[in-house]
Amino acid sequence: MKQFTAKTLEEAIALACEELQIEDEKDLVYTIVEEKKGLFKKSATIEVVEIEDEAEYAVEYLRKVIAVLDIEAEIDYTIQNDRILIDVDSDHNAILIGRNGRTLQALTEITKLVTSIHFKKRIRLLIDVNNYKQGKYRKVITIAKRTAKEVQRSKVDATLDPMPADERRRVHNALTRYSNIATESVGSGHRRQIVIKYVEN
Repeated sequence: MKQFTAKTLEEAIALACEELQIEDEKDLVYTIVEEKKGLFKKSATIEVVEIEDEAEYAVEYLRKVIAVLDIEAEIDYTIQNDRILIDVDSDHNAILIGRNGRTLQALTEITKLVTSIHFKKRIRLLIDVNNYKQGKYRKVITIAKRTAKEVQRSKVDATLDPMPADERRRVHNALTRYSNIATESVGSGHRRQIVIKYVEN
């Protein structure tokens, strides 16, 4: 938490946004610590939530969830492009990952939801277990590139298997420079998929 003090509440909010490089004050999460409106002395102090506070809250929540599973784990986090990246490692990684990564995805979704509710804002967060996600990204991107080349050759659209948002995002990015190729996410929820389309340039 970081405090900002100014003559008025509006000025304190503006000061916090300027220092933290937040363009829209609606994205600033804060609590009013003190606001004086006396005749001779006016001031306002706010306490701002920083992304490290959000990360530590998410890590502590995840730690409690994993403890309920009677699993000991090392949990660390880093901040990258305003996204919280949580790394988990334990002697029971397979349990935390689950079949096709479903347990890991569930852990990510519940941790993101609880943290977002607590701070009353959308939290950008990703959990990885022993670099499982990094390996999965490489796999889905390889499949996507191979499929895109087939679409270029056949001029017939193709649909990839359903995948979570973070994997779809990487596929979209990986195929942006492919000629005659466009990608689109279709479906909803856990059935959301990417369609690789042939387009005339």
